[in-house]
Amino acid sequence: MSENPSVLVLGAGAIGAFYGAILNRAGCEVSVVLRSEYEAVNENGFEISSELGDLSFRPAAVYRSAAECPTPPDYLVVGLKVVDGIDRVSAMRPAVGPDTTIVLIENGIDIEPEIAEAFPDNRLISALAYVAVSRVAPGRVVHKAYGQLVFGNFPRGVDGVTEAFGELLRSGGVKTKVTDTVVRERWRKCVWNGAFNPASVVAGGADTRTMLDVADGEAFMAALMNEIIAVAAADGHEFPAEMVQTSLEQTRKMPAYRNSMALDYLHGRPLELEAMLGNVIRLARRLNVDVPHLETVYTLARMLLAEKPPLDE
Repeated sequence: MSENPSVLVLGAGAIGAFYGAILNRAGCEVSVVLRSEYEAVNENGFEISSELGDLSFRPAAVYRSAAECPTPPDYLVVGLKVVDGIDRVSAMRPAVGPDTTIVLIENGIDIEPEIAEAFPDNRLISALAYVAVSRVAPGRVVHKAYGQLVFGNFPRGVDGVTEAFGELLRSGGVKTKVTDTVVRERWRKCVWNGAFNPASVVAGGADTRTMLDVADGEAFMAALMNEIIAVAAADGHEFPAEMVQTSLEQTRKMPAYRNSMALDYLHGRPLELEAMLGNVIRLARRLNVDVPHLETVYTLARMLLAEKPPLDE
């Protein structure tokens, strides 16, 4: 790998643009693939305001598809939504060379096997972003807080290339946690995401304050989170019982927050319902774990989405 690694960001939305900017700051040659904002970014680059300073940058190249990239990158950073209608493998394949390391910065449980099976000879890094970042206009991103990336090789382990990726991120200004048990870390994040995201949709796009303040709301959210912990334990990843209460207390300390699935629902965009909750439900069934609260939210969410498409705000 060269002294200035090449990076191709596939799915350069808010999160992809942010970590692309961090890697650009670290000296990488960063190119991006995007469609809806191609003209704006191709003409002006990314304007990114951040608590870390001005992260604005002009990518080395801007493509409409990975097939336009003439040379496979050292790192293919994938920030695509895991939703029906997006074929991640087909979108990625033209950019994957024999030495390309694939980095998935995506939400959900059990999202890696499809990619691992399609590219069995490539290193696959699974990553979880803990960052508050949003797109405010084409090519314009605001980073509000946090930024840590937790990652490791899938299905387990860490090697020198993965450690080097962490060094790049740290030199770009963000914290990292490199783990040899990344599947466990996915479950850790899912305890909150798999509960609050789908429940917010069933609640009509409610924010966290509303969900916790309504009568019995906190108890209901705790029940959802405890059921996810039970599925994780059956899958071999145990978490302490106090994790739920700690997480709820931390959520209460946050300003009222409307999560990504609630925003997608309110704006009529596809939801990551299957990645965040459907996969948990299917695993629970295979492992004979009773999850009645999760089943209820999952069924109601699918009814809501089947009845009519949500209206844009």
